[in-house]
Amino acid sequence: MYKRIRRFISIAACLLLIASLISQAGFAAPAEVKRLPFAADTVYFNGNIYTVDEKFSKATAMAIKDGKFIFVGDDNQVDYFIDRFTKVVDLQGKTVIPGLIDSHLHYPGVGAAMQQIDCFWAPKEDILNKVAEAVKRSQPGEWIIGRGWNQEVWDPAIFPSKFELDAIAPNNPVVLTRVCGHAIWANSAAMKIGGIDTNGVTPNPTGGEIIRKTAEDEAKGRYKGIKVGEAIGIFTDTAANIITQHRPDPTENQLVDQLRLAQDHILSYGVTSVRDAGSSVATFNRLKELYEKGELKIRIYMMASEGEAAEQFYKMPKEERTGLFGDRLNVRSVKLMADGSLGARSAWMLEEYSDRKGHVGDRRYTDEELYGYVKKAAEAGFQVNTHAIGDAANRQVLDIYEKIIKELNLKDHRFAIEHAQIVSLDDIPRFAKLGVLPSMQFVHATSDLNMAEDRVGPERIKGAYAWRKMIESGSIIPNGTDAAVELVNPYHGFYAAVTRKTRDGFPEGGWYTEECLIREEALRAYTIWAAYAQFQEDNIGSIEDGKYADFVVIDRDYMSCPVEELKDINALMTVIAGEVVYEAHN
Repeated sequence: MYKRIRRFISIAACLLLIASLISQAGFAAPAEVKRLPFAADTVYFNGNIYTVDEKFSKATAMAIKDGKFIFVGDDNQVDYFIDRFTKVVDLQGKTVIPGLIDSHLHYPGVGAAMQQIDCFWAPKEDILNKVAEAVKRSQPGEWIIGRGWNQEVWDPAIFPSKFELDAIAPNNPVVLTRVCGHAIWANSAAMKIGGIDTNGVTPNPTGGEIIRKTAEDEAKGRYKGIKVGEAIGIFTDTAANIITQHRPDPTENQLVDQLRLAQDHILSYGVTSVRDAGSSVATFNRLKELYEKGELKIRIYMMASEGEAAEQFYKMPKEERTGLFGDRLNVRSVKLMADGSLGARSAWMLEEYSDRKGHVGDRRYTDEELYGYVKKAAEAGFQVNTHAIGDAANRQVLDIYEKIIKELNLKDHRFAIEHAQIVSLDDIPRFAKLGVLPSMQFVHATSDLNMAEDRVGPERIKGAYAWRKMIESGSIIPNGTDAAVELVNPYHGFYAAVTRKTRDGFPEGGWYTEECLIREEALRAYTIWAAYAQFQEDNIGSIEDGKYADFVVIDRDYMSCPVEELKDINALMTVIAGEVVYEAHN
């Protein structure tokens, strides 16, 4: 078959040369080129293609026409779809998988993080050095912004203080967001702008906390120079808004650049579609302008942020917010927030934290409030995706979902709980029973394993990051990264799913490995299961006839390479609707 295709390519090349010579000689070309009706625009052959169809079948060749697959099968059949105008590509045995779908990331946030100080899991000293360098480049009073710090990788693993930033930035307000996005580290200048009374007068808002020095901190010699009861410079969840609302807004050019930067970064990993976990109408309009200019190719399934954005989208006709630009931009879901994060101890728990007595985290809504938000979204025809990390938050959301599903007799709602990290064992079967999707991020388990059991203890940990229990109870798991909380790299997620290890191989043997997935499940979670979570399983998520030709060529065999290599996979080429949108450079 290879000889036939290569012979065909040689003949086609000769014909093109003849056509060129005729053109140079002054002869007119035909007004319209007539093609064979079954001919493809592009044919790929000699590949190792995992289709991720229902049978998880393999193929070696694909034919694409008008942005969709018209054939997926063997090399000895694909030449039927070739005429002299078909582009024929030899995959040279490379592995192909469907275009990856990140079921939970913050699309503008990925671009914004690239414009800020990169603190991602860095030693505290490195972060302080970066802030000091930024101060040198800034004018007094200019805000300094960064993201990615994680106190759990420091020694000691405790929250930092405002004084550490004050020493290097006394005249610039500094706000550094924790890696989880649910806490900020601020200096005194930023706190003053926010009107924070450091001695305990400023109350904690609902759903957040101003972290203050405790008697235990005093006994352990922590936060010298700060009095017991005084704010140390850490603000969780809604408490962060007291300060961040005063930050200057990015310019319009910066906001648009964030969307371009995010696309380029995401496509380089073979991710062709994302579920953006909460954005505004303004972001939606910026995206539309970029699509209209042809600058965006990626598929974005956008969740409307709760509140004003959601209200505006509810009033918008469906045809103005779905199926846009070749089904690349869709808004048919809303994002709600039931609690905070485990790392910031703001996830809402049924019982007190094992490492902070008397504290159960921060709930965002009363039952009545959440009921009202979910019902309104459902009546507007919107899917509901609610952030819930603690077991109390997960139970509250399941209870409210169940009530509304029954009241409205919803059949294909595909409601989701985003993260579903710590779930009571009694609540796990309820996901499948109600048709609620546990939208989880495999990398969160390996990022959190150094502190998760300290937070919840040896019993509750059995329902934490419980992928195998979820699947065996009848659920499917749409996987994502939660970038910019984590790195965009999807192959880190594959490795975490299969090994339950950090990328440096810790712990030896894996962490609670009874929850591991097999490779096929992990790939489905990033493709067809993710497509289902955004009502697009008939159009994307697998390599099958009639679906959009979204796929990625990778540099090793996903199913057979040594397990330790999963995290090291690289994308060689990313294709959306038959168009090559990224190619790696040697």
